[in-house]
Amino acid sequence: MVDAVGAAIGPDRVGVRLSPFGQFGGISDSDPRRLFSYVIAQLSQRRIAYLHLIEALGSEIGLSDDLHAGAVNNAALFRSHFNGPLISAAAYTPERAAETVDEGRADAIAFGRLFIANPDLPERIRRNAPLNPPVRATFYGGDAKGYTDYPTLP
Repeated sequence: MVDAVGAAIGPDRVGVRLSPFGQFGGISDSDPRRLFSYVIAQLSQRRIAYLHLIEALGSEIGLSDDLHAGAVNNAALFRSHFNGPLISAAAYTPERAAETVDEGRADAIAFGRLFIANPDLPERIRRNAPLNPPVRATFYGGDAKGYTDYPTLP
């Protein structure tokens, strides 16, 4: 599929998102390290625009807010297999995000829940301002509550 899309629009316009140790929907693999090392190396050879990895720490975030302490760090584990831009996501704090980029494990960090709860997230990070806590019950469905009523900085 990556080859077909790359042939149609150019591989430099293709991004792939993977969750190597995720088990959402009951999926799993007996040797995810081996499988995803191979897959990621193949994606690197295709010179795609970017690879977006979901960290095992928060890979069940869609189901709960529980974090998997001691989970494998996908960005650190697979960075050497991919030569292009690598984005990492899942349960990052601004501090952990900066550390991950500074140490070269990822080129960028994607924020999901924190952006929902903090529409002014970049400014809050710049100012080291407190963050609004996300309210999962308002994430998917219902009315405007939770999407448009989080307070912003003055």
